[in-house]
Amino acid sequence: MAKPPEQVSGDRRRRPVWLDVRRTTRGLQAMLLGGLASLVSLVITFWTLPQISSDGPLPVFRLVVLLAVIGLLMRWLLAGLAILIGSVGVLIGGLLSQFGVVYVGVTLDPGVNLHGGVEAPLLVSIVMSSVSAFVGWVAYAGSDDAYVAEVMRGVRRKARRLQPAPKTGLLIVQIDGLAAPLLNWMVMSGNLPHLGGWIRDGSHSMLGWHTGVPATTPASQAGILHGGSGQIPAFRWYEKETGRVMVTNRSRDAAEIEARMSTGRGLLADGGVSISNNWSGDAPNSVLVFSRAALPSARARGYVRFFSSPQGVTRGLVLSVGEMIKELHQARRQRMRKLVPRVNRGGSYIFLRAVSNVLLRDLNVSLITDELVKGTPVIYCDFVDYDEVAHHAGPTRPESLQTLEGLDRVLGALQRIIDTLPHSYEIVVLSDHGQSQGSTFLQRYGRTLTQVVDDLVDTTKEPVAATGRSEGWGPVNAFLTELSLRRSVAGSVTRKALHGKAPRGEVELGPADCEPPVAADEQMVVTASGNLALIYLATTPGRVPLEEIELLHPRLVPGLATHPGIGFVVIDSLAEGPVAIGRAGVHVLRTGRIEGEDPLAAYGPLAASSLLRQAEMPHNGDLVVVSRLDEYTHEVAAFEELVGCHGGIGGWQTEAVLVHPRRWVVDEPLVGSDAVHALLISWLEQLGQRKRPGTETVDEDAELERADSGDGRASRGVTVDSDASVEA
Repeated sequence: MAKPPEQVSGDRRRRPVWLDVRRTTRGLQAMLLGGLASLVSLVITFWTLPQISSDGPLPVFRLVVLLAVIGLLMRWLLAGLAILIGSVGVLIGGLLSQFGVVYVGVTLDPGVNLHGGVEAPLLVSIVMSSVSAFVGWVAYAGSDDAYVAEVMRGVRRKARRLQPAPKTGLLIVQIDGLAAPLLNWMVMSGNLPHLGGWIRDGSHSMLGWHTGVPATTPASQAGILHGGSGQIPAFRWYEKETGRVMVTNRSRDAAEIEARMSTGRGLLADGGVSISNNWSGDAPNSVLVFSRAALPSARARGYVRFFSSPQGVTRGLVLSVGEMIKELHQARRQRMRKLVPRVNRGGSYIFLRAVSNVLLRDLNVSLITDELVKGTPVIYCDFVDYDEVAHHAGPTRPESLQTLEGLDRVLGALQRIIDTLPHSYEIVVLSDHGQSQGSTFLQRYGRTLTQVVDDLVDTTKEPVAATGRSEGWGPVNAFLTELSLRRSVAGSVTRKALHGKAPRGEVELGPADCEPPVAADEQMVVTASGNLALIYLATTPGRVPLEEIELLHPRLVPGLATHPGIGFVVIDSLAEGPVAIGRAGVHVLRTGRIEGEDPLAAYGPLAASSLLRQAEMPHNGDLVVVSRLDEYTHEVAAFEELVGCHGGIGGWQTEAVLVHPRRWVVDEPLVGSDAVHALLISWLEQLGQRKRPGTETVDEDAELERADSGDGRASRGVTVDSDASVEA
């Protein structure tokens, strides 16, 4: 799929635009369609709003041209001021500029009249933007490709000025939560024309890989990006030494965890970029990464373009409202049809779905495009759309599959962008885990796991429960945390607005039970991640063995092991090390010895080795609890209120996927994300993008980022003129 630089014709790049009939025709077609969409939007706005009127049809046509010219000038101005006003200024300026464009256009056109006070231009702008977004949605057959089309136009304008990079780069796209069996079914059904087409035409191969335990994004990305998954026993856990609950998508905790596992030679260390991930991968540049909570700099042209474009944030906000309405309809449809399993889909999830499926998706495309234009050697970006919807709707429900189809369109757009550029890129698509479906533990048994534990232990205080739907709040909290820490007007406003939500300097929006405070005298702590739970005897230092637990709480282990909602309990024993105890048998993890019925038999052949590895991780629970697994449906019972879950083992949650160029042969089964890391490193070495330790060169973009000065030029072996990046 990659195109070697020598295959790019120099004559084609030097050909004047007006002699390239194909490009000229495409440009004229885009202008015609854009003008027609603007005309339709204006006609509807004039017809529906009494606040605006015209003296005839000619002023309306004139206004279409005026708005296009003023909008272009406004975006150029915003791009030029980006270094001075910063990324927050770009965000606010982008929103305000859309209103300014309408106001200036209406004011300059003598045949158009505004009626009313200062609210008239604001109302007209909102209605016009909403109508424009709807018209674009209809024009693109109900898809979300309007912004992608605008990005493509910018790429085509600038691609001819670029010189090809000397080496093929690597674009790695993570589809969060996508299980290998589901992708295989979607490809066979023909519902993924781009990704499925790559597999069908033989350019790419698809294989599954086993995540191990825990099957969760932070652990898998820690392995893929750093080769350090052994530091993360679950999505959240308790550390006895500090008395803290660590949550991997909370910025402060993520930064501390990355410091523990980073060697400085992560997957993205050699000039790469990390976009919308849990960890940086030691990339010199990171954008919207939890462990490095920072907004994009003023030099991030993709960020500037998104927030200054009428097809960017304004359209995104309008379609976000539509996404929320769609979610309300789909949730009601599940209730009316009495689908089982299902969970409540209200509250903050409605907002989070709109952010992930509209705003964050388009912003990621813009940021990736910026890096592709610059010729960045390796790019890693996580799209969380499917994972967020599947948690609440179910992994195989129609709305979840529609999200996958939208992500397939994104892959098609990225391929078109690469084909337009002179740079050569290989594309790898992977997931970090799958998802398993099922009614929750609370729905099935009427009680939470924490309540069950409370009944089985002899303590004076109720156990502290750390569980909740906090995963989707990670990107929002990371963004607001960085904003609140800035020494600026925007930072002061954010701190005041979020007073009480940032007790330790970081914003902590989301359910209160996600990361509860733990007092010094707490006796039991229960943390949950999907159908995996870790139980800690908080006042007993170190890992507490089975023999001591039986003395302190004699009913705890047998009560959990025989509960109908629990598959097995893993606990250290002084005699034989970690053992998995089920309702009718025991499996010794180190030796493989089994007494009675094997409690791990239903969980697959890799269950024992995966659980042994997790049992030996630092800060693992004194007891590890995994929920039941249905023999026929392979459904699990999550300890969180999510119909689609991951974090433990059972069902599809440990069956991740890797789609890679077929010329790269994978000889051995991939077990664990650290193995995926080693594989990706070997591919970077084949591409010549991996430097040996001690031979690193200074990355010019990183230097520009630190200096925050200069003319925006970057090389990395790529010759770029002063405006070679996609213009905002």
